[in-house]
Amino acid sequence: MPSKTIGRLFGHTVRRTLKRGPLLAGALAALLAVGEAAARTVRIVQAQSLELRRIDDQEIVIISGGPDGGLVELRVDDDVVRAARVEYNRTRRTLTLVGTASYRTARDGQDLRGENLVVDLGSEELTGEDVLISDGDIEIRGQQVERIPGQLRATGGYFTPCAKCGRTPNDYAFRAERLIVYPGDRLIAYRAQFLIVDVPVLYLPVVVLPLNEPERQPRVAVGTGDPDGLTVLADLPFSIGTNTLGTTLIRYYENREPAIGLGVDLRSSSPLPYVDRVNLYALANPKPFAADGTRQPGYDVDLDFSVRGRVPLSLAVRDLDYSLNVRRRDIGRSQTDPERGVTSVDFRASVEYPLFSAGLTYLDRFGPEPRTALFTPLREPELVIDPKPYSRGTFTVDTRLTAGRYTAASNPLSRSATAQGVNITTTRLEEQHAVTYSAKPWQDADFSVSNTFTGRYYGTGARTVNLDISGRLTQRFNVTNTLTARASYIRVEGTSPFAFDALPGQRLSAPIGLDLYTVPVKDTTFTVGYSRDLFLSEDQQPATSFGVTVNRRPVNLNFGLRHNFSTGELESTSFNLTLSDPTADQVTVVPARPAQPATGTTAAVPARPETVTRSSLWPAPNLTLTATGGYNRATGYQPFTVKATVTGDIRSNYFSVAVSHDIETPRLRSLSAEFAGATRTDTVINPVSFSGSETWNLLDNRFSGRYSATWRGEYTASHTHELQVQAPGDERANGTALFSVGTAPGRATNWQLTYGGPFDVERWGYTRPTLTGSVRATRPGQSLALSATVNTPGLEQKRTEVARADLNADWQFGSRFALSGRAAYSRTRTGTFPDDIATDTLILDPVRVGIAIGDGPRPGAYVTAALRQSFTWRDGERVNPAPLAPVIGLTIDRCCWALQAEIDMSLRRYRLGISLPGSSSYPLFDYGVGGLNIPLLPGTLNPGNR
Repeated sequence: MPSKTIGRLFGHTVRRTLKRGPLLAGALAALLAVGEAAARTVRIVQAQSLELRRIDDQEIVIISGGPDGGLVELRVDDDVVRAARVEYNRTRRTLTLVGTASYRTARDGQDLRGENLVVDLGSEELTGEDVLISDGDIEIRGQQVERIPGQLRATGGYFTPCAKCGRTPNDYAFRAERLIVYPGDRLIAYRAQFLIVDVPVLYLPVVVLPLNEPERQPRVAVGTGDPDGLTVLADLPFSIGTNTLGTTLIRYYENREPAIGLGVDLRSSSPLPYVDRVNLYALANPKPFAADGTRQPGYDVDLDFSVRGRVPLSLAVRDLDYSLNVRRRDIGRSQTDPERGVTSVDFRASVEYPLFSAGLTYLDRFGPEPRTALFTPLREPELVIDPKPYSRGTFTVDTRLTAGRYTAASNPLSRSATAQGVNITTTRLEEQHAVTYSAKPWQDADFSVSNTFTGRYYGTGARTVNLDISGRLTQRFNVTNTLTARASYIRVEGTSPFAFDALPGQRLSAPIGLDLYTVPVKDTTFTVGYSRDLFLSEDQQPATSFGVTVNRRPVNLNFGLRHNFSTGELESTSFNLTLSDPTADQVTVVPARPAQPATGTTAAVPARPETVTRSSLWPAPNLTLTATGGYNRATGYQPFTVKATVTGDIRSNYFSVAVSHDIETPRLRSLSAEFAGATRTDTVINPVSFSGSETWNLLDNRFSGRYSATWRGEYTASHTHELQVQAPGDERANGTALFSVGTAPGRATNWQLTYGGPFDVERWGYTRPTLTGSVRATRPGQSLALSATVNTPGLEQKRTEVARADLNADWQFGSRFALSGRAAYSRTRTGTFPDDIATDTLILDPVRVGIAIGDGPRPGAYVTAALRQSFTWRDGERVNPAPLAPVIGLTIDRCCWALQAEIDMSLRRYRLGISLPGSSSYPLFDYGVGGLNIPLLPGTLNPGNR
């Protein structure tokens, strides 16, 4: 049988040719039966030969990797098996991995290596001798190992968390008579010896080592302080089966009453039929001391319980989905908090059938009565029935029914509701429907009518109605012309007792109207919109709108007008006129034609060169004129603005001027000019681009402008100003003027130099100018930022001095040395010149130095120093002098444990702590001005409690 055919039978690719034999067909059938008998799928990834044998009424399939040392690789579901030879006992449903073999479990992430491993495909058990197990950061060796689902047992075992360090011997390890491993949860060793560098130093009857993820590791925090005294906070993880993980919460406060608090944090996946997920967080914590220092007996309770699931129902399109959330938060709330002691319940369920969908919501709260308005209504409960839309041709009906009992904030517009308090409770029935119909009554005509209705009926006898009946008939003429007649009847009435569904107001309206859209000539449209409300008086009727749009080169015009024929007043008008040719830069190219000699029937055709022609309907193709203006009855005339723009050969080069005139005054409002240019041949030969703008505001006589020039896209020079030309005796600020030069923003290395500041136009000079420079350089692992501001002489500033300087650096020198920090210097002055006094401040916030010590790619120790300090000088003399007070730290990292020491010179404190796998740092001692403190010692045994 060809190897490709065998690969198709097994659903895999056999990398080497299989040996043919008389029992090969039986071997294939036997191996295929593995998946059927053991309910596990076995696939061959790599093998050399297959053979079927019968020994003592047992059928054995032998899979070999070949005599040249090749390996057999199998996939048992997602588990990976590798061995030189595999024997499958079809009768007993076992796999025997002959010789040195490996078995990796996909579910637990374990690697098992040993001799003659035996895998039971029925019970998913594994046994072997001299097996090495790698489980995350733990390495386990066992003389005899037995693996069953969810558990691994070993006798004569040796395990260590230091396996990942790669050092020999291990810093510490354990040797035990019996080991039980719960993958992903914990390791339990009985009758164990504690080894340091493989030397026994301590006998322990039992050792428990957590194997959880970091967030599920045991955590213990011990401390002391007023007024609680000794405090112990412990989070101890646990598991129930393979689908439930939890953490036991223990809280102890020496001086509270009671002293012990308990809780649980649990999450479970599919614990019961029809339940997909369960989350529970519950903690009963002793109440803290009151603000005045008195003890408060009792517990504060936090509760967060949630359930999600699905229930299959016959005839339903999908399963019934439900969720339940119960929540209470007391911890951290004051005694007067209105939410204290309140438990909220939120239950939701939904189901969908072929003809309708339904939803049930129960949202309620238990505890003290609410003293404030509930703007989120309580639904106690609410039922929604939503039938599927009914359609027949162009006729559609969509309905929805909602019924429930609600508690929510009272509507302030309802006297009967506000008489019952800030909140009201009553029943409500809501009916909604939308009916639509469309038709084509004759050629080029469209007719549509719709009816939308929302009615709400309350247990108090109140009701609200929102009705909208609309119809529309559109007739098309000559494709582009349309006439539309429209009519509506709108009725909004009633007052809701609730604030959350209150209507915006009462309304009775019946608007009718005509809309005309026509194209009288090419590229021109004319629109008219007329509307009239049958329930409004003559002076309240809306205005009629007119619109004209012309888009024919070179004219582009938009004109709008709204006139009220009932009152005879012009409501508003506006226009925007542009004269230009947007296609002026488009050219027509006629290619060259070579000369053709004469033939017997045709004369010679002379050569024709390539020709380029431009066509434009605008006599000045590079000129654009724009005019805008308008009128509004409420605000008066809008400014009339005229703008002229001249464009170069490319659109990015232009120059424009604009004039704005105030018609109502009348007077000119402003004059402005704007330009931009860029050389077009080459960015190196012609590397300059520039832009600028200037505006003269004639109303307050102010000039505002900006100018910039860029060379080769790298260096930029710019100027900005805003100057006020003052009248005599005017004390307003004149404005500012700035000049800057530097690199273009966004580069890894950039610098900027800026000069300027407040400018007095009347005296024509800077009052308090400054010179500011900044440099920033960034490379992989390195960054440097430096900025400084220098005060320079001006009309109101006589000195040249540094006012501010900042340095921010982060430098990595290889893998062994790092330097980072920020230094800020500033100078301020008090008093009057020349007798003013300077105050200098230097802030280090902070400066850090780190040094890694040790051979090999991974350092074994780290020394760090951080200095966070301020220095102040007044008139050259140090204020409150103090010596340097850095914080010096030492960390010894041994992978499976870490020792941390810290010396804080500013607080005169010395601390030492140790970290172990699966735990946070344990403080060993803390020595400072308050004496010695050993947090791990309870009560009076701790010198810090005496």
